[in-house]
Amino acid sequence: MEKNFLKACMVILLVSFLGNCAKDSSTGTYTDQADCTGIDVAANTYTLAIKAILDAQCANSGCHDALSRSEGIDLSTYATSKSAFDTRNCLCSIHHGSGCKSMPEGGSKLSDAVIRKIDCWVKNGYKE
Repeated sequence: MEKNFLKACMVILLVSFLGNCAKDSSTGTYTDQADCTGIDVAANTYTLAIKAILDAQCANSGCHDALSRSEGIDLSTYATSKSAFDTRNCLCSIHHGSGCKSMPEGGSKLSDAVIRKIDCWVKNGYKE
């Protein structure tokens, strides 16, 4: 009986641990803190605002384009960008957060206004 109890505890701990590894919890932190006042949700979509930012700053040759996929991240399409921001440390990286690889790599941090647009795009549900 004691062995079964220990096995059950181990399974619960393992499931809890694996569940916590599935998604970066810092995404919520950045979006919770995002001040979207003055950001027009209808205009702050992937197509109208975010794609141009990602194309210019991230999805270029050798980085996060469809061919290079640095760190396995492709930011060249809506679907791949949404997926990356939803499941990876992208917000932490562009904020230059603690414990994250700062992006753009080797470059200056994006402006606060640009980061705010991206934060609000994520916070408002990745509007296409």
